[in-house]
Amino acid sequence: MSIRLTEEKVFKDPVHRYIHVQDKLLWDLIGTSEFQRLRRVRQLGTTSFTFHGAEHSRFNHSLGVYEIMRRLITNFSDKPMWNDEDRLLALSAALLHDIGHGPFSHSFEKVFDTDHEEWTRLIILGDTEVNEVLRHVHADFPKEVAAVIEKTSANKLVTSMISSQIDADRMDYLLRDAYYTGVSYGQFDLERILRVMRPMGDQVVVKASGMHAVEDYIMSRYQMYWQVYFHPVTRSSEVILSKILKRVKVLHEEGYPFKQPPHHFESIFSNAMTIEDYLQLDESVMHYYFQCWQKEEDPILEDLCHRFLNRRLFAYVECHPNERLTDIIALQELFWEAGMDPDYYLEMDSSSDLPYDVYRPGEEQRVPIQLLMKNGQLKELSSESDVVESISGKKRTDHKLYYPADTIATLDTTIRLKIESILEQM
Repeated sequence: MSIRLTEEKVFKDPVHRYIHVQDKLLWDLIGTSEFQRLRRVRQLGTTSFTFHGAEHSRFNHSLGVYEIMRRLITNFSDKPMWNDEDRLLALSAALLHDIGHGPFSHSFEKVFDTDHEEWTRLIILGDTEVNEVLRHVHADFPKEVAAVIEKTSANKLVTSMISSQIDADRMDYLLRDAYYTGVSYGQFDLERILRVMRPMGDQVVVKASGMHAVEDYIMSRYQMYWQVYFHPVTRSSEVILSKILKRVKVLHEEGYPFKQPPHHFESIFSNAMTIEDYLQLDESVMHYYFQCWQKEEDPILEDLCHRFLNRRLFAYVECHPNERLTDIIALQELFWEAGMDPDYYLEMDSSSDLPYDVYRPGEEQRVPIQLLMKNGQLKELSSESDVVESISGKKRTDHKLYYPADTIATLDTTIRLKIESILEQM
């Protein structure tokens, strides 16, 4: 049962103009310490090294996903296949879908082998303020919300509204990230798409008359991945960040006497991290450690932290790892000879994206976008759209080799020329 606020609350938002909160449950969830922590976790990690406006947080984005879901449900309210009893479930899942993200989430997860989706589940189901608020609906409501976010819920319609190839999550982050990075690639007609979406069975479908708006959305996503999310400068900063975390982990295992011990990381080093430990980690805490570690005696940690905080990033060259394996091995040997540990100063980084796909039996299921034709039949999007068909199922991969050009420039002439010669031939 939904308890409405006596007066609607609003957040002024640069992307959606206003975000409207009418339910006490949602207002209480926003006020929890776990949700407020998202103010201290940036949505795009290190992307502000490349696009300086990209300082927005997961708090911003989570509210935006909630608002898109609220508008979508409002449009569904008079549709025969929508059950309004699912309203609070859909809104809660939209608001909480990213609550488990850690600082610089993807780099952090890669080094420490954690999973933000698992932490989302633990936060929703654990001894937390979020769990306490959700249980006010009923005892099993936290499990229902977690199941939607995990994509294990029997309610496939609500799941598709937050996690599919066209959902509230993607639509908000494309518009929001485009706004804060200052690019035009991520723009599409959100209002038009929301007006033509319809609940049908286990998924949301799109009226055929809205096909061109959906084409625009698909192409916006494609462009944002390659122009923003996989930008090589951002990837360079992520490489350095990952190397800092890797170095700290190695030093800790070796018993290195830190001037500033990594207290906030000790439980994760011992595979004993609790929800409380995890929630204490945010990007302000990470930056504090990076500032301190600039003065450590370990030259690698000191240098990497200095690079990260002062944007002294690695240079890069295009390099396919399978085709240039001999050259990469030769570079590793030269780096060792020059006194640079290639484990920290030479990194092959690959990025890949599949902008749109149709379901193929035997492979991971990506439910395709279905168009609702005038005669009531459903047709898969790429079968009707030449634009989407041209990129459907086509995975694009990009490989780059990162290295410290500034350090190489200071090396003895003989070894410097050998390194530069190999890099130039990549």
